Amino acid sequence: MSTPDLTALVVDDEALARDELRYLLGRLDGVTVTGQADNGLEALEAVARLRPDVVFLDLQMPGLTGLEAAHRLAAEPGCPALVFVTAYDERAVEAFEVNAVDYLLKPVELARLERAVTRVRRRRGGDGPVHPQIDALLRLTGEANERRTQLALRVGQHFVLVQADDIIYASLVDESITIVTGQLSGTSNLRTLDELQSALDPAVFWRVHRSHLVNINKIKEIVPWFSRNYILRMNDSTATEIPVSRAQTRRLREYLKL
Repeated sequence: MSTPDLTALVVDDEALARDELRYLLGRLDGVTVTGQADNGLEALEAVARLRPDVVFLDLQMPGLTGLEAAHRLAAEPGCPALVFVTAYDERAVEAFEVNAVDYLLKPVELARLERAVTRVRRRRGGDGPVHPQIDALLRLTGEANERRTQLALRVGQHFVLVQADDIIYASLVDESITIVTGQLSGTSNLRTLDELQSALDPAVFWRVHRSHLVNINKIKEIVPWFSRNYILRMNDSTATEIPVSRAQTRRLREYLKL
């Protein structure tokens, strides 16, 4: 079964980067690069003139940035699929507010580009996710059911990427998972602590209580409590106290030789 044809626009202020991406796209079946642009304003004009199916858009460009151009495109009817291509930058999570299909890191690998094109085709065919900006963030931080080295947290109206090793603890509060690092606190899109635990390194992240998951390397103090149980004081700015369940107390004693 043949794949549907896609027309593509490549936008990057670096000529070599445009040439490389055009070359890689040329190696994929059913993709035709119909135009290119080297800044955000040219991208807007090219989209209006060429009506491409997908725009591969660099985020960091002088003048009108790729993100600013994307916001303008997203406000118009018939916006093409947007795939962002850039060096890693935490600011790039803002891109998903404009409903990007995917996010590619430079240098772009052919296999990863092919997966992005497949997602564009699925979106055109109506098989896309209900919340694509969230789906894209989850793909960026690690494929579903794989252990993650990064997680996306919602802080206010934005998503922020954090390193898994920077997580101090996670707690289930009012049916929402709150994750705390040394710099910030936010909520996760994962539905349960079981999901979060399965996505992290089990040697580092312990479920010490049904409502709490802790980074064993971020414990500041262990406080004896009633019935030979413990309270953990975590290494965050408020020295949050987290109870240890009776079932986990024994494991903690063995691990720390208490």
